[in-house]
Amino acid sequence: MKTACLILFTLFFTCTVFLPNTFAHPRDDAKASLGIGSMREVTYSPDGSLLVAASSIGIWIYDAQTGKALHLLTKHLATVNSVCFSPDGKTIVSGSADKTVRLWDAATGKHLKTLTGHTRTVNSVCFSPDGKTIASAGEDYDVRLWDATTGRHLKTLKGHTNDVNSVCFSPDGKTIASASGNYLGSDDHTVRLWDADTGKHLKTLTGHTWAVFSVCFSPDGKSIATASGDKTVRLWDATTGKHLKTLNGLHRSSVSSVCFSPDGKTIATASGLQISEHEPESHDNEIQLWDATTGKHLKRFVGHTAWVNSVCFSPDGKTIASASADGTVRLWNVD
Repeated sequence: MKTACLILFTLFFTCTVFLPNTFAHPRDDAKASLGIGSMREVTYSPDGSLLVAASSIGIWIYDAQTGKALHLLTKHLATVNSVCFSPDGKTIVSGSADKTVRLWDAATGKHLKTLTGHTRTVNSVCFSPDGKTIASAGEDYDVRLWDATTGRHLKTLKGHTNDVNSVCFSPDGKTIASASGNYLGSDDHTVRLWDADTGKHLKTLTGHTWAVFSVCFSPDGKSIATASGDKTVRLWDATTGKHLKTLNGLHRSSVSSVCFSPDGKTIATASGLQISEHEPESHDNEIQLWDATTGKHLKRFVGHTAWVNSVCFSPDGKTIASASADGTVRLWNVD
């Protein structure tokens, strides 16, 4: 979900005792929280040692164990919406409202190169599993592919008729999924699948009734999860495009982010932003945990004080990191 919020918050880091989840009396079960600026997206390095967060003032790189801020990268000229580590953990790619994609050295924070070509805000970036290709998606309705080493533009995938909010590769790197739509209720609230080598459109997943803000593949590549402004998460067969099940009834506002646990058994979802001025009480600012096989709701995590833009699992699956417009990244004990 890519809505800019330019409020600055005071940096803080707190530790709390983890309390058992309760549905009747929700509590702040965060293990830790950290950050400055409205947080847009958060992700772990492949080895789990670092956290990188895209924010309204730049890119924060944190020590994932201590919460210490190591670098603030500020070359972008506007809100940074998306960040991703290369598979080897050496490089970070970022996408911004300044219409650029940038590459950074993950260890030093040094800016390596800038990729230009998008004509509007870049909402999402990701590396291919082999680290050779970068995909970026934006409000110009395009998905662009780049050579990760040289920065050369390879091809543009066209077909969406509205903002592209999220893009990801399948685990085998053969397929790209992209999700579209905006807050005005556009007619393109679809997910498209593309051949990563040729750029050919393979199929379109339809069923969501509002913008789709997040898309991801399961670790085994057999399923796709999507999160939407219609307050639901949908699961799809990655090969046939068939709709498998819908996770709903818990989120009371737009679902902004979805991800699988590393073992593929659990799905985490995040929400909070109301999608209509007629829903003033729709904020829930929560993270929900679901069984990926049955769709059964497992837990909820409460503590953020504004909408949650992004959620991800640590590589060992024991911790969830969440990024919020309240200016924090929070770490949660999955158990």
